[in-house]
Amino acid sequence: MNKVLLIGLLLLSFFGYSQKKTLKTIFISEKIEIDGKLDESIWQSAPIATDFIMFEPDNGKVMPNNKKTEVRVLYDNDAIYIGALLNDDKPDKILTEITQRDEFGTADLFGVFINGYNDGQQDFQFFVNAADGQADCITTDANGEDYSWDAVWRSKAVITDKGWVVEMRIPYAAIRFSNESKQTWGINFFREIRRDRQKYTWNFIDSKLGTFTQQSGTLEGIANIKTPTRLFLLPYSSFYATANATQKTYGTLKGGLDLKYGINDAFTLDMILIPDFGQTKYDDQILNLGPFEQQFNENRAFFTEGTDLFSKGDLLYSRRIGGSPSVKTNKIAITINEEVEEYPVNVNLVNALKVTGRTKNGLGIGILNAVTEKTTATVRNKVTQNSRRIVVEPLANYNVLVLDQRFGKNSSIAFVNTNVTRNGGFRDGNATALVWDLNTKKNTYSLTGDFKYSYVNAEKDKKGVNSQLNFSETSGKFRYGIGADIITKEYDNNDLGINFETNYFSFYGNTSYRILNPTKYFNSFNARINAYSQFQKETGKLQSGNINIQINSKDKKNIYYGLGIDANPIQTFDYYEPQTMGRYVLLPSKISGFIYVSTNYNKSFAIDFNPSFTAFDEEKRNSYGFEIGPRYRFSDKLSLIYTFNFLRQNNNKGYIDSIKEDLNPETPNLIIFANRNVITYSNALSGKYAVNSKMSFNLSVRHYWSYAENKNILSLQENGSLANYTQYSSNKNSSFYSWNADLSYSWWFAPGSQLSLLYRNNAGSFESNINKDFQNNVTKLLTNDALNHVLSISVRYFIDYNQIKNKF
Repeated sequence: MNKVLLIGLLLLSFFGYSQKKTLKTIFISEKIEIDGKLDESIWQSAPIATDFIMFEPDNGKVMPNNKKTEVRVLYDNDAIYIGALLNDDKPDKILTEITQRDEFGTADLFGVFINGYNDGQQDFQFFVNAADGQADCITTDANGEDYSWDAVWRSKAVITDKGWVVEMRIPYAAIRFSNESKQTWGINFFREIRRDRQKYTWNFIDSKLGTFTQQSGTLEGIANIKTPTRLFLLPYSSFYATANATQKTYGTLKGGLDLKYGINDAFTLDMILIPDFGQTKYDDQILNLGPFEQQFNENRAFFTEGTDLFSKGDLLYSRRIGGSPSVKTNKIAITINEEVEEYPVNVNLVNALKVTGRTKNGLGIGILNAVTEKTTATVRNKVTQNSRRIVVEPLANYNVLVLDQRFGKNSSIAFVNTNVTRNGGFRDGNATALVWDLNTKKNTYSLTGDFKYSYVNAEKDKKGVNSQLNFSETSGKFRYGIGADIITKEYDNNDLGINFETNYFSFYGNTSYRILNPTKYFNSFNARINAYSQFQKETGKLQSGNINIQINSKDKKNIYYGLGIDANPIQTFDYYEPQTMGRYVLLPSKISGFIYVSTNYNKSFAIDFNPSFTAFDEEKRNSYGFEIGPRYRFSDKLSLIYTFNFLRQNNNKGYIDSIKEDLNPETPNLIIFANRNVITYSNALSGKYAVNSKMSFNLSVRHYWSYAENKNILSLQENGSLANYTQYSSNKNSSFYSWNADLSYSWWFAPGSQLSLLYRNNAGSFESNINKDFQNNVTKLLTNDALNHVLSISVRYFIDYNQIKNKF
């Protein structure tokens, strides 16, 4: 009898967790005050979502009664309302670090995940922490969490003697859903008890499955809502005071407008009528000695918010829009007596718009269009001193179109096209992709891939292909994957995308093991083996061949440990470093490794430590380095993080020049390499003082210095080897050092409305003569002669058309 009862309880537990839970909501006509009290009588009439189940670390464990969580949902014609009672038998232990928006910090957390189509493919996630801070993101299984997306919604969190309470008002404008009269949404609720590093969800998330968004419950009861007009205006005004040693202080006043319009409940139009990106984060520039450009993060909100559709096919690198001119300095047509006097750093953006949304049948549509202005460089005649202007970027139009059809609640096929059209006879570019993500009904296997085609209209038309196919098992403790890529020499999507390596085919595979529940020693553990081989497409020579092992774990004290070993056991052929078509340099076999330790951030003091090394099968050639990052939280309001990076590469071999040895035009250039030591230091300090969840002071400082000292000069031989070359005398040493400092004040004085004050200074220098005095290289940047200063103030005010309409 006892055995039968036990089996029955186990089956009940299993099916209770695996089935989708359903929550009913009720319509309200009375006003709800978002104050964290839940004292309106209507809250007591709403059905309750409870019986939360642990997601991490002990997947499937029921939440104890002393942490019982109860959630209710209400709705009206404007928004849905969430009220959550988060019981805690030790309310004085609730962690409450105050952070900026979209940063969780060391604080307890509550979240609601909404899928207005109930198709299991995309969640709108809204979080409130115990310090009353907000975070929001768009989440898909394919791309993870995108916190660059920001919505305007209201919330309040209050600590009580029984735990804490969260009250939220999420307007329909912040989410997407169909226009059906009767709505059924996917929904889940999330709670993190930070001091225990435990995460719970209302509807059970089974970690054996390779999906998160498809394991939500359902919300029923929303019917016949009359949603208001979704029209929002964001006017702004900014003032910039700029100064440096070469010019007097001058001021610039800017003003503009962003607009957001809901075409219907599913589609939204976003527009920048007059752009201003003056307060975006600075770029972390480096000494780039390789054959490829440095890729920068996108920090402009318009190009990061809600752009999950545009990431399909990996064809869009939005920094191309308003980036550096397409005609580089070394390509400007000048005479022997002329020199480039002024060259623009970037091209000004005239305006931009995007339309995004999804139909009730799962068809996602995304359109992005931007226009940049005609831009010139100044060329001066060194003899006559006369100057003239040369167009380095004409008026240009950038366009992205995405059609993404979802089906089966976990699969999709997408068509993507990017196009850049430049005025006049300048280069135009077009790239098209077909992208698929197919998963079995039970999310156990996945087949993903794409086929891309590029066309460039330049001096000589280029047409290229890029394709990949991947198959993987995506569930259980043991998982694996295999795949292959092929990219032709002519593939070029760099007008609106970014691509480095071409003209190869590759094969790769991986296998992994993970624990799904804690063990005696670990809360989490994951081990992974990857193998990769890449071959030059025309010759079949091995360009890359490596196998690596990575282990990541978290112990019972929530300290992270990890290690990795990467082996390239045989010699390979590098066709990229020589920067000349058809030439290659031989790379010796090597082995590298790293370890890392990250202590528990719940403690006031924590530290990250990550040493690494690489040993080559070449005499005295190696590299080693480390990163160390101590952090200290003085209080819930004040914290500092310092990060130091050091990397030394001994006897590194790299391209420095290409020269003519004789006057015969038929003779190919001699490719010059250097045997060099490359040393890099990087110091970064970040800090915040939060007055409250809506007002904070923030500090970000970075000093970077890297130099490459050439020991001897080498010439590249036809067989890929390097030989000593003593005739070369040019100084090709490199030393780049830079300084960036931002001190900012931010105040969200109303929902969606912000006042920000920023003081920024920066300096940088590139030299061929290396001064190894570290202190001197820092102080040289911190003088009035070197520094650029910018003081700016910006006010943005969020206007809801409906509020204005109701007032009048």
